[in-house]
Amino acid sequence: MHKTLDRTQLRNTLLLVLGALIWGVAFVAQSVGSGYVGAYTFLAARSWLACAFLLGLLAVRRAGQRRRGLRVPFWLAPKKLALGGLLCGAALFAASAAQQMGVGTTSTAKAGFLTALYVVIVPVLGLLAGRRPGARLWVCVAVSVAGLYLLCLAGRDTLSLTGGEWLLLLCALLFALQILLVGHFGPQLDGVQLSFVEFFVTAALSTVFMFLFEQPTLPQLAGAAVAILYCGILSSGVGYTLQIVGQQNLDPTIASMAMCLESVFSALAGWLLLHQTLSATELLGCGLMFAAIVGAQLPDRKKAGPDRDPGA
Repeated sequence: MHKTLDRTQLRNTLLLVLGALIWGVAFVAQSVGSGYVGAYTFLAARSWLACAFLLGLLAVRRAGQRRRGLRVPFWLAPKKLALGGLLCGAALFAASAAQQMGVGTTSTAKAGFLTALYVVIVPVLGLLAGRRPGARLWVCVAVSVAGLYLLCLAGRDTLSLTGGEWLLLLCALLFALQILLVGHFGPQLDGVQLSFVEFFVTAALSTVFMFLFEQPTLPQLAGAAVAILYCGILSSGVGYTLQIVGQQNLDPTIASMAMCLESVFSALAGWLLLHQTLSATELLGCGLMFAAIVGAQLPDRKKAGPDRDPGA
């Protein structure tokens, strides 16, 4: 029995690590895609692909239910699903748009680490819900700020972030809001259905903004096709499904730490695929921020760790 449990834990942990790898490499795809199309165009294309993938997944699951003789409605709790999907999708749209605008203006490593700050922001925003973080959280916040300084500001003539890096910080804040919304609606709804409606809202909003502010052409879309396919099918569709499966029957501490590897994989992907480099000071900043991220994810002794959503 213990051997079976250990194998299950190892399998689920590896699924989450694979999901983190997919999300980390997605920063490279987003950086490449930003060179061909605007942020809203890229987001619209990847979100429609994610919708198609998730709708297909729902159809396959539905067919399996019918083969087993199960008769359940295709959409569960439709009114609550519509509300939850609308709010989560709007937050995901805003966060993803800010991320796509910022990711092409800085290195993949910096983009990954700055975006990953949502794991520190989430419990801070929890103060609005009456949650009181302990001393450990404030230590993590201080360490992350020190790491942010070393990663983005150390060695510069002016102590200021670039416009793209400010956008990535805004993206982290918006992703934190989206995580809190998913944490509220997720337990009440089917996860795959919520993800589909969330991406549908994101796709619809992105399409509207694309036609308002951008003029995509077929050659531009063709140039970004590989990046769009990766982010739409793998990052959004497969990555989210891996998280759903991987978090089942897995200790939340292990799950959180596995998914935090997303930021590490983004740095490694930038080094391997885009030949980007980090100085020793920047590496130290990355190390401090990673330590803060892991520390913020560790659960209190009396309570499990915070929720984590897929959106990347």
